[in-house]
Amino acid sequence: MRIVAVLLASTSLVAAPAFAAEEAAPAPVAPEAISDAAAAEIVVMGQGQTRQVQELSTQELTILASGTSPLKAIEKLPSVNFQSADAFGTYEWSTRVTIRGFSQNQLGFNIDGIPLGDMSYGNANGLHISRAISPENIGVTRVSQGSGSITAQSTNNLGGTLEFFSIDPKDALGVTASASYGSENTWRGFARIGLGTTDGARAFASVQYQDGEKWKGDGKQRTLMVNAKGVLPLGGGTELDGYVSYSDRAEQDYQDLSLAMIQRLGYDWDNFGPSRYAEAVRVADIAANRGDTGTAPLNAAAGTTYPSPIASADDAYYDASGLRKDTLASLGLTTPLGDALTFKVKGYYHENDGQGTWGSPYVNSPTGVPMALRTTEYDIKRKGVFAALSGTFGINELTVGGWYEKNDFIQSRKFYAYESRTNPGRDHLKFQHNPFYTQWSIAFETDTLQYYVSDDVDLGDLKVNLGWKGYSVDTNAFALVNVSGLATGDIKVEDWFQPHVGLNYKLGDGLEAFAGFTQVTRAYQASATSGPFSTTQAGFNAIKDKLKPESSDTWEAGLRYNTGVINASLAGYYVNFRDRLLVIPTSVGVVGSANVLQNVGSVRALGIEAAVDVKLPGGFGAFASYSYNDTTYRDDVTITAGGTTVVRATAGKTVVDTPKHLLRGELSYDSQTVFGRVGVNYMSKRYFTYLNDQSVPGRALVDATIGYRLDIGQRQPVELQLNAVNLFDKRYVATIGSNGFGFSGDNQTLLAGAPRQVFVTLKAGF
Repeated sequence: MRIVAVLLASTSLVAAPAFAAEEAAPAPVAPEAISDAAAAEIVVMGQGQTRQVQELSTQELTILASGTSPLKAIEKLPSVNFQSADAFGTYEWSTRVTIRGFSQNQLGFNIDGIPLGDMSYGNANGLHISRAISPENIGVTRVSQGSGSITAQSTNNLGGTLEFFSIDPKDALGVTASASYGSENTWRGFARIGLGTTDGARAFASVQYQDGEKWKGDGKQRTLMVNAKGVLPLGGGTELDGYVSYSDRAEQDYQDLSLAMIQRLGYDWDNFGPSRYAEAVRVADIAANRGDTGTAPLNAAAGTTYPSPIASADDAYYDASGLRKDTLASLGLTTPLGDALTFKVKGYYHENDGQGTWGSPYVNSPTGVPMALRTTEYDIKRKGVFAALSGTFGINELTVGGWYEKNDFIQSRKFYAYESRTNPGRDHLKFQHNPFYTQWSIAFETDTLQYYVSDDVDLGDLKVNLGWKGYSVDTNAFALVNVSGLATGDIKVEDWFQPHVGLNYKLGDGLEAFAGFTQVTRAYQASATSGPFSTTQAGFNAIKDKLKPESSDTWEAGLRYNTGVINASLAGYYVNFRDRLLVIPTSVGVVGSANVLQNVGSVRALGIEAAVDVKLPGGFGAFASYSYNDTTYRDDVTITAGGTTVVRATAGKTVVDTPKHLLRGELSYDSQTVFGRVGVNYMSKRYFTYLNDQSVPGRALVDATIGYRLDIGQRQPVELQLNAVNLFDKRYVATIGSNGFGFSGDNQTLLAGAPRQVFVTLKAGF
């Protein structure tokens, strides 16, 4: 299919921080509104902006399967590479998003301005968007493919930013509800009640619950979430807003695979699970007898021959899971200061308790069981405040803003005993207590201070944006328990001047041009499993004064065209990424040995991005996007360990997990009674080794939606919607890098994508 090339681009260094959805331009469409393909803007191409930006409205989420992550919704946009092993894009061990070759932990994420950290599985300073807000409560999702928004509260974005904005409560009484059922006995319910008064005070509260079986193997994945938001006018243009969210998520994991395992065992291979405990014990006994796990043998009678088709101790573990409980709260104030100035401030608090569990055959339980339940535990308590003062002075729209955060994070590695050889006595879907051994427990105290200055200069058809940001991130790590000798100490990153410059010029007849340059620096990760502290104390002492933070320079330019019927853009970019940090694992994931970390040179990225959204007659619509990305390592990697130096010839190799081609196309229809959409998502080959000797092939996936609305005279019609994810049942590798990347050779770091999944949803509003 020939794609009409054109991509969007660019939002300027907007003159106020993100506080709520109503600040996005244009205002988000309320989820209660009926979508109209002939009139509604579902994809917004950032007209008038000076950098590459797109926005998706809430309608883009509501047409997907109920409960789908907003990250899956943005995969249609140029340069966005999203992966997940489940149909909803919410399974956190597998979810990955990369943009222009930058990995997820090099991107920035906010919800109503509140920082979410890097949204990784082992997030040390935030939480995943799927635990911060229900999809139905998201009004706008804004994607900045370049170096991100200068106003975003983030110190880890070398690349773009993703900003999520909650819907604004309505000023009337109303109830919105939905119920879904589908594949793998999955069911989900959502309900939201809204209240409003004549003086403008308004609020909503919602609850979401989802429960379903894994699409393969033995286990469940479920979540409970409660959201509430309120807005209170105080008079004189002053407004108070508050938000509270609670999330309880429990997911039993899928097994990580290698290419050899897929060939030998198939895509449907998984961990043993609760129903096969006896088999897991037997395999662990055999592994110990063979010397494969290094543990003391407990049952010589088990022999040394694995039962077919198992060939190693790492083919399948007993069980594994991710458990997370999060509470997030914020309180904000917006007030005018005279006629020219507006002041905004928001404080927030976030608390997280988490455990990642693994049934490890590499440690025996003291109860005589040849395996133990291993956890990585997370305890986050962070609080912060961000503010901005903005005003218009002649041709200048000036904003000055700042952000401070105090993050107290404790990360621990503990082991818990299974009860007996016949009864595990522990449920991997529940938080564990009473460990028999703590390998390490490290506390990290991180203080972050950031500021920015932004000036939009209006010169008629020409708009110039000038600005910069700077920050200081200081982390002190100290051991509570440290049997394994992990690193502790203090490390600080400061860069007080990171410039942003952008231009936008209106050429007439809906056509405009833009160009921009940005320089950013990424702070180190404060974690025992990634970043400078994930190595030994000797390793940390050796690199502390030599290590350099990663930084990038981004140049981008493009055209944007909008007639109301055709909305399109075309952009090109060049990125120079310096002082790349490489974390080199020294064991398989379940063992969890200390890493090796060092600066290993630079990366260069070149690419083009194109997108077009067309409103066709009769309620039809079409969307297409294409991205070409050429991202390569510029230097070989030299590793010195134990007096031996090895040079890895990575120069000129393609960056791992960076497909060169991304192509998306959609056709939609909406008569306000019948609606539907079919979309195809193509991704080319991806490498999962630095030397490019191992890769997974390209794949094309098709999703489809069809629905019907019945007007019963209530606030909104009753709606029945049917969704098919992976319509043609394609078998493929979804996520790569679940256990990191190696230099060469096959590696157990792949996750299979879900087969065809079908869900039906009933929606109503009163």
